[in-house]
Amino acid sequence: MRDYITFLGRIWLLSWRGSWAYYAWMVLLTVLALVGLRSWSWQIVDGLSATGMTDQVSWGAYIANFTFLVGVAAAAVMLVIPAYVYKVKAMKDVVLFGELMAIAVIVMCLLFVTVDLGRPDRFHHMIPPFGKFNWPISMLSWDVIALNGYLLLNLHICGYLLYSRYNNRQPTKRFYVPVVFIAIVWAISIHTVTAFLYVGLAGRPFWNHPIVAPRFLASAFSAGPALLIITFQAIRRFGGYWIGDEPIFFLRKIITVALMINMFLLGCEVFTEFYSGTYHVASAEYLFFGLHGHDSLVPWIWSAIAMNSIALVMLLSPLTRKLGWLNVACVLLFVGIWIEKGMGLIVPGFVPTPLGDVVEYLPSVNETLICMGIWAAGALMYSWMLHVAIPIMKGELRANPGSD
Repeated sequence: MRDYITFLGRIWLLSWRGSWAYYAWMVLLTVLALVGLRSWSWQIVDGLSATGMTDQVSWGAYIANFTFLVGVAAAAVMLVIPAYVYKVKAMKDVVLFGELMAIAVIVMCLLFVTVDLGRPDRFHHMIPPFGKFNWPISMLSWDVIALNGYLLLNLHICGYLLYSRYNNRQPTKRFYVPVVFIAIVWAISIHTVTAFLYVGLAGRPFWNHPIVAPRFLASAFSAGPALLIITFQAIRRFGGYWIGDEPIFFLRKIITVALMINMFLLGCEVFTEFYSGTYHVASAEYLFFGLHGHDSLVPWIWSAIAMNSIALVMLLSPLTRKLGWLNVACVLLFVGIWIEKGMGLIVPGFVPTPLGDVVEYLPSVNETLICMGIWAAGALMYSWMLHVAIPIMKGELRANPGSD
């Protein structure tokens, strides 16, 4: 126990040491996070009237970001499977960075759910013995288990591996390898369960479609590894830890196949919606072409499709064998999927209303600042974890002070 407390103490001290660039970056993220916190305090006082949401469109930017980020968290499995199932050494060297990102992103997901609650203090009504969890009937209870379970699994894996490296000893496989394989299945389940939250709503035909869950996974395995590719380059340039090109181009193959599947499934969904021409096509019509003069999402979804299409063409061409062009493709598909799977998924599900009304949604300034604050908080948390993990992985921070 004393050794573990010493370990935590040294991490705490290391957290406050760094270059001027590290301080500037962390201060910037802290300020943005505090701006978001202040905006949320206004929302607590005024209620959800401080957002652009209404009785007709009751989910907005918060749930859109939540849905997208669940996929980014699940994408860590694209490092774990090659590393632990297929024994790809290059992937095993970087898998910890993916697991740390999953921790930060899941925390962001939980924050987005929290700010979406008009009265977060009433969340205890879901927690026994104060309230009723309503498991297994409620899909929401499944999602609570999936997200928090995935967070705990990754905390155990990362914490145990880093502590073993700190003590300069080989980790005992039985203490973490079974957890790794559980996490593989769990990673797929968190996004599948999230998809079922929408699919199970029979009164929302735009979501009530069996192809939603496969599309969620395909888009997740595109956007998540794309972010990892950019992150790996940032780590080796600014973090002082060398990551070779092999993991980066291995992920390039994954996102190419995943993006192809995602685009194919999108085409299948568009055909199904528009070919039949039933009343249920109204939501898709609003998204892609506008409905009764309301078309605020049309430029967004077509921009997303264009970005994803350009990214796919680039990934299939020799261009992205060079890191510069690969980064451009990754940014395009990341933003494209964020639009398509965020606002392009959530808002049209509420338009038109069951009574046929068309009420458009636009995030308020306060809502936007809260979203910005949560993204900054996630980046702050991930940056801190990298700052303390890299010295341990490089052997600069060891249990024996003489080895530092």
